[in-house]
Amino acid sequence: MKPAKRGISRIIAAFFYSLQGIKSCLKHEEAFRQEAALVLLLLPVILFLPVATTTKLSLFLVNMLILIVEMLNSAIEAIVDMTSPEYHDLAKRAKDVGSGAVFLAILTASVFWLHALFGIYSK
Repeated sequence: MKPAKRGISRIIAAFFYSLQGIKSCLKHEEAFRQEAALVLLLLPVILFLPVATTTKLSLFLVNMLILIVEMLNSAIEAIVDMTSPEYHDLAKRAKDVGSGAVFLAILTASVFWLHALFGIYSK
């Protein structure tokens, strides 16, 4: 086993491991690619919306929440597939729970977007 990195070298290594994780999701996960494309499309929209800065920040955060939860779901699915390649009720439950978490993140983001957009158009 390699000796653990310490100090600034650990922080730098963690940064590059994180980038590898994002690249892996972009390469292997269709849902993540779709959600990332949507987030990139919505970023300029957030910047130019005539809403308060706190609303813009909230929209950015809920968009990022979708990507974060999707990455965690992808990690769960990878572990489940590695440990239990054949069908198992617990494996299905783990995958369904991860999928449910992504759904809730998308639902939450949708509520924030609807609130922001209706606030603009109700003035």
